Amino acid sequence: MQEIVVNLHMHTRYSDGTGTHRDIARAALRAGVDAVIVTDHNVLVQDFEGYYREKNRRVLMLIGEEIHDQDRDPQKNHLLVFGANRELATFADDPQVLIDRVREAGGLAFIAHPDDPAAPAFHETDISWVDWSVRNYHGIELWNALSELKTIVPTKLHGAFYAFFPQFVARGPIPSTLAKWDELLAEGGRVVALGGSDAHALRLSMGPLSRVIFPYEFHFRGVNTHLLTAEPLSGDVATDRRLVYEAMAAGHGYVGYDLPASTRGFRFTAQGRDVTAVMGDEIPAQGGVTLQARLPGLAEIRLLQNGEVIKTWKNQTSCAHITTEPGVYRIEALRPFLGRKRGWIYSNPIYVR
Repeated sequence: MQEIVVNLHMHTRYSDGTGTHRDIARAALRAGVDAVIVTDHNVLVQDFEGYYREKNRRVLMLIGEEIHDQDRDPQKNHLLVFGANRELATFADDPQVLIDRVREAGGLAFIAHPDDPAAPAFHETDISWVDWSVRNYHGIELWNALSELKTIVPTKLHGAFYAFFPQFVARGPIPSTLAKWDELLAEGGRVVALGGSDAHALRLSMGPLSRVIFPYEFHFRGVNTHLLTAEPLSGDVATDRRLVYEAMAAGHGYVGYDLPASTRGFRFTAQGRDVTAVMGDEIPAQGGVTLQARLPGLAEIRLLQNGEVIKTWKNQTSCAHITTEPGVYRIEALRPFLGRKRGWIYSNPIYVR
């Protein structure tokens, strides 16, 4: 399988971002990601989908949408929609109906920033997902870089510090989001995890100080979704769009925080009696299963079964574990960066049935 790096969930001037689609493409080319997925609020701006090129580099831009009920106060229940090819914001008042319409249109539905707390110092309200009665969505945004910022800015002084030193922000997915993911997986469903930047390139002004917080390029070097596709990107937009969304729907990938060190090359696989599985796949427990992870650098590796850490390897680049027990298995890897142990890799699960 081929690995591609995708940065998703970002906004342009068509909603509440400050940049254009071409600004995003240029930033993505500088950052070296393979694809970006723009998701403006409640508007599907399809004209910009395609490949953008600079010298010998190219980046694929896909267009999705972030949909929520604009009449609801306070805002809740934001849904990331990919590949639906039609405007669906008119169904936003009922999250289940919206998810059903996304499915009917052949699209993918992912719950955006399940936990997005208030930041009173900046007059930001809590816009978390609250309707957990919904079914048939594809997955959740496990790590949202902008939501995480809201958890560590109790004052404007904190905000000013992180505006000038954004590399100190990221620590890992919000713990309650990780716990909710494990809860959903324990209910027996297949719930794909994505990492999103939620990039807006917003300008923060405090008296004489003014700065763009989290420029697009910075975001694209941070929290990404790494996908394993059936074949390399070809340069044909329709073909490559299909490859990206098929891998995403299957959960063939992981969330990587690429600022401390590139996570390209991470693999988590399972070998059974007659079959091999990758992230997102199911494999029978009968006869035993060997779970293996390979990392592109040294890290603390944790193997989780049904949300509980069952084994930890310190300062390793690989690990293996043999099991005969059914369960949902996933990998977390942590790495020191700027004086703190930070989340580095969060794999999608392998389902041992």
